Formats: sequence, structure tokens, C-alpha cells
Amino acid sequence: MLMISRIKWVLQNPLFLHHHPIKNPSFLLKTPTRNPRFFAVKPLLNPQPSHQQHHHHCQMRGLKSEATSAAAAASSSGEIHVIVGPMFAGKTSTLLRRIKTESSNGRSVAVIKSDKDTRYALDLIVTHDGEKLPCWPLANLSSFRQKLGSEAYDKLDVIGIDEAQFFEDLYDFCREAADLDGKTVIVAGLDGDYLRRSFGSVLQVIPLADSVTKLNARCELCGRQAFFTLRKTEETETELIAGAEVYMPVCRKHYVSGQVVKEAAKTVLESQRVQCGAVV
Repeated sequence: MLMISRIKWVLQNPLFLHHHPIKNPSFLLKTPTRNPRFFAVKPLLNPQPSHQQHHHHCQMRGLKSEATSAAAAASSSGEIHVIVGPMFAGKTSTLLRRIKTESSNGRSVAVIKSDKDTRYALDLIVTHDGEKLPCWPLANLSSFRQKLGSEAYDKLDVIGIDEAQFFEDLYDFCREAADLDGKTVIVAGLDGDYLRRSFGSVLQVIPLADSVTKLNARCELCGRQAFFTLRKTEETETELIAGAEVYMPVCRKHYVSGQVVKEAAKTVLESQRVQCGAVV
């Protein structure tokens, strides 16, 4: 109301208009807004933000970028599944079933084995039951991406690793493939050697794993569950790749008694050698 009174006063005093001419007096009669208590302010077409506003905008943009990156990493995160057990427990058969299931579900798969294992064929994984699947025989896992090709590796969904105890770089490969590359890695291997000690780095992968499957075989001496591998020969090296002619799965009782028998036989053989040497 005060503003309207002032406008009326200006229009009713010609002397004021004479000394202060108004080029377009019609604007005084226009109603600024529907509500006379407020006047419309036309915003700038390209307002310049203050320094504080600019800093806040940069922070929000940075947080959004980090959230987007985190979401992308989460969506591409992979998996690690470990299959362990003694010899003749069906580790390779379980691995191949998992690989075939993934393949039938439309996922791209590849299988790796150590090039040390040449029992059946170098470029095939063969189970004790005779089931076969083509594979990549490698000396180390770090060479897999290069041999397969970067483009083919990027399209790969699932990686199977058989006889995993022979790969020294197993831990690093599994961690990078799952955490960084979003692959599903299925590892199959011996968890212990013939002395029931950790074999290779298979057990080191367990803290990374989404799941761990411990398989068992059947004791060749009594038929009970077998969780251990007994070496029937006298070789002492850890890596001795062989089959049923050297190894057999046994239960705890027969593992312990088998080691006792082997030690007794070894003692007898050594004493016989000493006696023969003395006679000569």
C-alpha cells in the first residue's frame, strides 16, 4: 500500500515529473505480481556461483563419482569357490560339473591346469572316470591373460583351475581375477600332501573364498570315509605326480597304521642293507 501511495503522489505532482521526467511512466501502473506484497525478480540466465557454492558442488560431484565407481566395482565383483580333498575324492569331476553348469547357463568359461600333469594328455583335463574337457596347460597362472588374449579374457566369466596345488601364484591370481576383474574362479586341488601337510598355496586361498567344499573318498582298506592320501612307495619328494600305482585314499586309522608299517619296513630294509654290507 505504501508503494501505491507513492506512485499516486508522483503522478499528482507535475513539478516532480517536470524535474524528474520518466521515459515510460506506464510501468508504474503495472502490477509486478499477483501478490502485491512481493515483487518478481528475474533470475540471471547464467548465475555465477560463489566460491563456497562452487566448492560444495565439487564435493558433491566427487562423492557422486566415488559412489558411481563403487557401484560399478560392486556390480562386477567376482566369486571364488574352493574344492579340496584327498586323491580319488572326485575333485576334478566336481570342477567339471560346475564348469559345464556355468557354460549351459550361457556364461563364457575356460579351464586351466598345471603343465606338470601329463598323465593323460597335456591339453585335456581327464578324471579318474575318463571324463575329458579341453584346458589351458600353464606353468604359471600369471601368463593366462596373455596367452588367451586381453579381449577374450575380458569376455570371460568363469575360470576353472585344476590341480591348483602346483601353482605358486594361485593366491594373487584368484584375488585379482575375482576382486578386480569380476571373474568367478573355481579352484580344485589337494589341501594336503602325503604327509598331511599343507600342499602348495591352496589353503591360502580359503580366506578369499565365497565357499569351500571338502570332499572325501573311500578308504581302500576298510571302505570308510577317507580324508587322507597314503603314498605306497618310498619316494620322499612332495611333488610326485602319479595315480593309483603310488597313492591310495585311506581313513585316519589306516593312514596312521600305514605310516607305521612303512616305517617298520623301512627300518627292516635298512638293517638288511647294513648286514649285507658287513658280510661283503
